[in-house]
Amino acid sequence: MPWREALQPVWIIARREIRDQFRDWRILTPIFFLTAFFPFLMNFFAQQMLNFVRQYGAELVGERMVPFLMLVVGFFPISISLVIALESFVGEKERGSIEPLLSTPLEDWQLYTGKLLSSMVLPLMAAFLGMGVYTLGLALNRVTLPPVEVVLQVFSLTFFHALVMVSGAVVASSQATSVRAANLLASFIVIPMALLIQGETAIMFWGRQNTILWWAVFGLLVLAILLVRVGLAHFQREELLGRELDTLDLAWGWRTFVRHFRGEARSVLSWIRTEIPRTLAEMRWTLLIAAVLALVGLGLGAHLAHRFPLQLDLNQTQVNQRLSQWTTLWPMGSPGTFTAILGQNLRALFLGLILGSFSFGVLGVLPMLATMGIVGFLIQALSNNGFAPSLFIVGAILPHGLFEVPALWLATTATLEIGLGMITPQRGKTFSEALLAGIARWFKIMLGAVIPLLVLAALIETWITPQIARYLLFR
Repeated sequence: MPWREALQPVWIIARREIRDQFRDWRILTPIFFLTAFFPFLMNFFAQQMLNFVRQYGAELVGERMVPFLMLVVGFFPISISLVIALESFVGEKERGSIEPLLSTPLEDWQLYTGKLLSSMVLPLMAAFLGMGVYTLGLALNRVTLPPVEVVLQVFSLTFFHALVMVSGAVVASSQATSVRAANLLASFIVIPMALLIQGETAIMFWGRQNTILWWAVFGLLVLAILLVRVGLAHFQREELLGRELDTLDLAWGWRTFVRHFRGEARSVLSWIRTEIPRTLAEMRWTLLIAAVLALVGLGLGAHLAHRFPLQLDLNQTQVNQRLSQWTTLWPMGSPGTFTAILGQNLRALFLGLILGSFSFGVLGVLPMLATMGIVGFLIQALSNNGFAPSLFIVGAILPHGLFEVPALWLATTATLEIGLGMITPQRGKTFSEALLAGIARWFKIMLGAVIPLLVLAALIETWITPQIARYLLFR
């Protein structure tokens, strides 16, 4: 089927939905009110803020409030009109108007994409119109406008805020059983996005947003793609029609987890011999991706060492003395040290699991990126100050790193697999089952490979690495 013919039903569904939205005064009234009134309120607030800070010679603070208020003006209409996306599927199901649509000879992706596109129109129109009115008001009040790049960044952020929020809301609508449940799930969309806007605001006030905010735009783009992929992967019209009521079935969840964790093994020995190697073989491409990310972390650390140079102003003898003093303060060779090292590593990996579970695996790579970034930064910083990093690597990193880095690599790979399971179409599997299967695989890799490696790494880091470091670095 040519792509134009395949997309034609998508445009038909989108036009139908948009036409119905513009006929509903209950949707248009609050959006029009926010678009017409809220920008003037923000203009008044911006003018009062500038007048206030000028009394104390802090015009810079007031000027940096302007792009923040522009971002807020765009966010509020999106959050209000999110109800359109939340009702896209489950609302029609409750009204009994979705059965004729689902009975049409359309593929699931065409139906889902049409609904998604139609849910984007009103939020974006309201957001951009409100931001335009706000900018026009600033110009009429002779308020200094932000630089063109900052305005472009704010509009780009608003666009991708809308895309992420609407994509998440459509996913919630396609998986929920009632409008009430979909509205409750919306809190997991609006609240994180509001926190993200606060972070973006902090960057604006920091004054170094030229690069960082573009990275935020890129991150939102990736998240939006993943959300769209999740929706397409798990949208099934049969499930939408057949799902009447969601119940908290803990017994089913436990059985599903155990089934995927145990696999086909019938004993602990066979589980170790067959399930762990089989699972690692299934993850081979994800293992490659995680290895590339580890190298990226090293490169980023080295780049930051060049960008933010660390001047030691010490010779090799003085460095050895400082390190020797540090090693006397750190209780090497004690069970408490072993427990602290192992506990810290496990906490970092469990944090990666939590972050990866609600970000489709993306944020789950942060522990590995941070660890490898620190290593890359230290190596490059030593090299920049004229020290040979090879002795540092061999004496302070390599002995326990031979086991710790592979453990981190495997755990990160398992976290990425959780996200891949959620965004990959799996016929016959619900979203909940795909998530439970990914978490079960993570625990399988942790118990079968990662924790034994971390125990060995902690033992070596406690009792062996300090001796090697003293011999190589403090001679």
